[in-house]
Order: sequence, then C-alpha cells, then structure tokens
Amino acid sequence: MTSKGAITLEEVRFAWASRASFGFTVPQLYVAPGERVLLLGASGSGKSTLLSLICGTALAQSGRVEISGTALAGLSGARRDRLRAEEIGVVFQQFNLLPFASVRDNILLPLRFAPRRRARVADPRAEVSRLCGALDLPEGIATQKADALSVGQQQRVAVARALIGQPPILIADEPTSALDETTQGRFLDLLFDQVAAQGTTLLMVSHDPRLAPRFDRVLRMDEIARVERPAA
Repeated sequence: MTSKGAITLEEVRFAWASRASFGFTVPQLYVAPGERVLLLGASGSGKSTLLSLICGTALAQSGRVEISGTALAGLSGARRDRLRAEEIGVVFQQFNLLPFASVRDNILLPLRFAPRRRARVADPRAEVSRLCGALDLPEGIATQKADALSVGQQQRVAVARALIGQPPILIADEPTSALDETTQGRFLDLLFDQVAAQGTTLLMVSHDPRLAPRFDRVLRMDEIARVERPAA
C-alpha cells in the first residue's frame, strides 16, 4: 500500500477516555486521490468516530492515520488544525453556517485559516459568485443572511464553503438526509460536477445504500471497522 493516498489508515485503534471499555479498530482504509467513495453505516456504527480520526479532531492510541501523505500522530494540535483547514473541506450534516453572516462571508470563512487555499483564489468575490452559480444558487444570494435561506440553499452554501480554495479532500457527512429523492439527485449532480472540476477526493458518509451507483467505490463500516461496545 502506498502512503501517498488522500486518506490512509493502518492498524488504527481508538478508545474514548471516558469509556474505557469502548474500542474502535480500523485494520486498513485507503482512499486514492480523486476517488469518490461512499461510506455506509447505520447509526452507532462508528462513522462519526472515523471522521474524527480522519479530520484529526481525535487521535488514535495506536496505528497510522495519514492525510495527503502526512501522518497526524506526530503533529501538534495547532498543526493538525492547519492541515485539516488546508487539506479537507467538510460538509457537516447540520451545515454549521454562521446564521447572521452573509452567504459570501460563510463561503469565504475557510480562507481565513488556510493560506494555501487562499492563494488559489485570485478574486474571492468572483469565486463566491462562480461557486454559487455552479451550485444553482440564485443570483444575488451572496449578500443574504444564511438564516434566511431554505434548507436546500443552506446545503449548497455549505458545499461552496467546503470547496472554496480547492482543498484536495471533501468529506460530506449525511448531506442528503433531509432531501427527497428528486432534490437529492439534483444535489448530487451539482456536487459531483464540482468535485470532478476540481479533481477533489470525495468521502461521503450515509446510511442510504441507494446512493451507491453514483460512487467509484462503496465501503461499509461493519467491513472496515471493529467496534467493541461497553458491556451492559
């Protein structure tokens, strides 16, 4: 296995300090640059823990986690934060927009913490307009407050925020869970168009196996991870 993958985990073991009997082990996980991968798992299967390990917000007790070839274990908290800001765009399940900030300010927010992403954006206002148009958001939306948007519009703004500055990796956590089938299909078309245009690696987390045909590969939590739950 090459260490130059977008996401690489080997013999990873994690346990929450507050729950000594909880164990989470990932023997091996590899996502290639530019790959589009769907991660399926039921509630409580460990998806959130896995994303925390990949994003560096949780550190494994043993094993290796690498993002774009950089091992997380040897980095300080501040350096992990910087690596995550530069390398990973995240679409949160609840979107996590700043409600009273404008759409433009929400989309531009990651550039404040990621100088390399900022350097790729020659004209921030123009790039916001381009992303909004590419994601089928209405003209003039950039000046609106985030809390005035529909759920579907908030979702696409969250995607624009994750994509700005062309991070190599995009992680989307249940982004289609609140959408009906027709809207879901349209959203995925827009998302995949942007991922393809930027050459971005996509790891999407979902509980919905109907999404599988849209992806290069499907991973299932019960196949890649072993979860030991606290005794009753």
